[in-house]
Amino acid sequence: MTQVSHQQWGTVSGVGSVDMWVLQSSMVQVEVLTLGAIIRSVNCKGKNSKMEDVVLGYDDLEGYVSDKRYLGAVVGRVANRIARGHFVVEGKEYQLDINNGPNALHGGLRGFNKAIWLATEVEGGVSLSLTSPDGDQGYPGEVQVSVSYTLQGETLTAEYRARSTKTTPINLTNHSYFNLSGQGAADVYDHEVSICAQSYLPVDETSIPTGEVRAVEGTPFDLRKEVLIGARLKEVPGKGFDHNFCLSSPRAEWTEKHAARVCHPPSGRVLEVSTSQPGVQFYTANFLDGSIEGKGGFRYLKHSAFCLETQSWPDAVNQPSFPDCLLHPGEEYHHITRFTFTTV
Repeated sequence: MTQVSHQQWGTVSGVGSVDMWVLQSSMVQVEVLTLGAIIRSVNCKGKNSKMEDVVLGYDDLEGYVSDKRYLGAVVGRVANRIARGHFVVEGKEYQLDINNGPNALHGGLRGFNKAIWLATEVEGGVSLSLTSPDGDQGYPGEVQVSVSYTLQGETLTAEYRARSTKTTPINLTNHSYFNLSGQGAADVYDHEVSICAQSYLPVDETSIPTGEVRAVEGTPFDLRKEVLIGARLKEVPGKGFDHNFCLSSPRAEWTEKHAARVCHPPSGRVLEVSTSQPGVQFYTANFLDGSIEGKGGFRYLKHSAFCLETQSWPDAVNQPSFPDCLLHPGEEYHHITRFTFTTV
């Protein structure tokens, strides 16, 4: 049985009040903010039954208001990057704000992560909803979007839905940064990861997929069997992992499948992720640099966490061979991702 409660957590000047919802099962406690539909914390047990918070974040609301790294937030309308912030839909050109090198990232300068969502209690959790007006951040159509977080035992489920008045790209994900050893750990080098993907997307120097779908076999991106993150990072070109792993083929039917597993042997904590999304962006917090002061005053350093962002493939609106990311009027966007926290 999951207990659900909520309380006011603060106020954003000129925007409104922010509530914190608490989901509590016998195994896991989750805190969710109405700002950005943010997962503020996930407390779960290790092998010694000690509860630890395994999600990076801030002690106060101001941290989230000024945050530029999307800690714990739902990002949209389009998670990940759109090349040059430009796309064409139904013969019309759209230009988004550029906020990541030459590209648009995670919905724009003021994406869903900075909005206050409307929250209602559902069985075992909370449903958060948002209206994105036509033209929001340059995107076409008014979009009604919702995400529900429900906790059952050791599994947190995120269920996303959206409808639009015009054809628009949409790609929603949660951008939680995990460290299974708890707060204050310097890195995730002692974590082991596996991802159920036969292929991944190589990227250019601005992190836009080149269009090639490359087999992981014989590359540092072969994570089909568990590998130690620290050792594998030494083989990956660039700053670390920030790549889409292909969980299903471009025209595959909607189905939920196992995506990834991360284990932290010292604590015994395990995170397993399943999803209906066609991809997962595995990111090793390459751009955290110690400038962020997080929970407990800890500075978040490069490689101090990992993200498993279940989503459509990056820049899909510009790459016809990728899974379709367009939502048409009369259709419903619907995806599910589950995070299960256990011990070994």
